[in-house]
Amino acid sequence: MTLALTGTGLARADAAQTAPATESNRSESGQPAQWPAAEPPNVHPYEGLKIPDNTFSSLQWARPTPEQNYLAPVGVLHAPVPVAPVPPIAPPAGKLRFGDVQVDAPEWLYREQAIQLNDGAAVTEANMATFLDSVGMERSRSDRIAGEALGGAAIGAVTGAAVASPFALVGAVVGGGIGLAVGMPFAPIGLAAGPVGAAYGAALMAVPLAAIGAAAGGTLGAVHALTAPPRTVGMLRTS
Repeated sequence: MTLALTGTGLARADAAQTAPATESNRSESGQPAQWPAAEPPNVHPYEGLKIPDNTFSSLQWARPTPEQNYLAPVGVLHAPVPVAPVPPIAPPAGKLRFGDVQVDAPEWLYREQAIQLNDGAAVTEANMATFLDSVGMERSRSDRIAGEALGGAAIGAVTGAAVASPFALVGAVVGGGIGLAVGMPFAPIGLAAGPVGAAYGAALMAVPLAAIGAAAGGTLGAVHALTAPPRTVGMLRTS
């Protein structure tokens, strides 16, 4: 009896799988319905401006590089007040842009990583300019200070990391040795502690000096832009 029922159930299942399409399982166009039929939920195609492939940015609301033929005085500053957010600045084609510092994107850098670097730097610069606007600075002065501060920070970070490279090598050797000593009793899995310790030792030496260099460079850039003399727009001659 059990075998008979089981055989009947399998036969019905096979018949259901091989049954021809009927009116209930046909699409509106008359064609057999496709399987699987479920629609993916929460699908919203991303549409926007076409950014050229050689421009490393995804910021749809970016603006062109601002004009630099004039520079407003610092003016009278006040406590921060609500202002319109300053749009980020789009990078030139094929460039990594950190404020007023622009370098060619290296070939070994993946495009997505280059976009992330440019987007992060542009948003940071825009937020800084927005704050400067909120305390009463004019747009040209805000752009100048934000651009030079971010550019100075980038140069300072690279300089600090270069100065720290000998110390980072020592830190990597010491950290790797400590990691191997700790992980040796748990070999072979514990041997992974060697590279981890080396990376930690190198970062322990390089990161502080890079951060100090970024802070120093950013401060110098901001001070230079803050104290720069204003440049007036050329006046039209009247007859």
